[in-house]
Amino acid sequence: MAAPGAEEDAFGRYRSPLVSRYASPEMGFNFSERRKFGTWRRLWLYLAQAEKVPGGPSPARPRALGGGPRAQPHGGGCRSSCQSLGLPITDEQIQEMEANLDNVDFKMAAEEEKRLRHDVMAHVHTFAHCCPKAAAIIHLGATSCYVGDNTDLIVLRDGFNLLLPKLATVISRLSDFAEQYADLPTLGFTHYQPAQLTTVGKRCCLWIQDLCMDLRNLERARDDLRFRGVKGTTGTQASFLQLFEGDHDKVKELDRLVTVKAGFKRAYLVTGQTYSRKVDVEVLSVLASLGASIHKICTDIRLLANLKELEEPFETDQIGSSAMPYKRNPMRSERCCSLARHLMTLVLNPLHTASVQWFERTLDDSANRRVCLAEAFLTADIILSTLQNISEGLVVYPKVIERRIRQELPFMATENIIMAMVKAGGNRQDCHEKIRILSQQAAAVVKQEGGDNDLISRIRADPYFSPIQGQLESLLEPTSFTGRASQQVARFLKEEARPMLTPYQSKMGVKMELAL
Repeated sequence: MAAPGAEEDAFGRYRSPLVSRYASPEMGFNFSERRKFGTWRRLWLYLAQAEKVPGGPSPARPRALGGGPRAQPHGGGCRSSCQSLGLPITDEQIQEMEANLDNVDFKMAAEEEKRLRHDVMAHVHTFAHCCPKAAAIIHLGATSCYVGDNTDLIVLRDGFNLLLPKLATVISRLSDFAEQYADLPTLGFTHYQPAQLTTVGKRCCLWIQDLCMDLRNLERARDDLRFRGVKGTTGTQASFLQLFEGDHDKVKELDRLVTVKAGFKRAYLVTGQTYSRKVDVEVLSVLASLGASIHKICTDIRLLANLKELEEPFETDQIGSSAMPYKRNPMRSERCCSLARHLMTLVLNPLHTASVQWFERTLDDSANRRVCLAEAFLTADIILSTLQNISEGLVVYPKVIERRIRQELPFMATENIIMAMVKAGGNRQDCHEKIRILSQQAAAVVKQEGGDNDLISRIRADPYFSPIQGQLESLLEPTSFTGRASQQVARFLKEEARPMLTPYQSKMGVKMELAL
């Protein structure tokens, strides 16, 4: 079959479903070519502004790239008293660059890259074409990694800034759910076998606790990011030292000025040609850890959906199966698990890349990083949005939960029954033997006949247990088997989960609707 139409036909070429189906517009824009190359131009502007001859006020910091709600801030500008370091760059050149920050001729850039086989120089030429007066000073003293690596660090930082409010929102929604069901007893499972009771809210707090760890990890990874700054071809700043005629203080000040203009508090003090690729390892490690948390949560939801105790939202017109119209498949949770697996595997890429970077740099990092960094943030964005949608529509079925408890609780209550009999004057060993025999008879009914657990009926019918007949109902009350679960929920939400959400309160009000 011939490929339809040409380059114009978007449906005639592979498109990553991460963007075409799932990711938010904000995260998609953050890793777009328009964002990338617009940031390159801003970095060239920052460099020229800082290198400029003294005289006149510092030019205003350029607007955030893209405009509107999708724009991501680059941070604060530098003080006017230190805005220039003495190179013969004119205000007219600066103004020309400022006027063309978003005027990117992508067709010309592609043609230049095809001719030069160098993406940065292709965009230097493209920028120079629309800034003829500034052409001579664009990229002055810099290496490709000045724009490449610094842009990556800006995009990674802003990617975290997009993910963190979404993660906080998921924690908030699950916290509301945990509080609502803090007292509802449910059967606990260890080894996926019936265990002691817990509560629906307490189980949810186990999910929230993992996500709180992820929130702290993402905040730390973001805050640990530094700017590469202006370091030159092998990180020695030799080109800038030559530009400033051996003035070390000016080179240090240039590095500081550009770092501040890009919105960073610190730059790495030492780099090779690139910033250490261990930074990418740290970034993708916390995202992979987030993927593990969400995979566990959504697996629990899928298992509970099979038990008919809990379900994710299901739309009125949603079809669960093309062949079986009665099915209500947990497709959102399955999507989260599917993509979380992808996210968890992506960390292998920066691990391998960091391990094989020779000396000051090798270029075998480049193509790999173009894929794995963007995909990690896009995937994290998708599974957080999907989990928010799930958490806003979870449905609990208390009657089903109660029925399962009634099936298992008689066995769990046997220790309490023994204690009550001893208090009433019975012998512990005699009582234990009586209950052992009755329990095996009841288990045979459940396993061999498919009947309900009738242990309590057998105990009621046995005259031996007449001293505690009046206590059996209270001994079988499910809430007496949940320990301090309700109190643990209240304390955890009050002291740990909810206080972490304070910085994100203004961004947690929007309900998540999924297109697919």
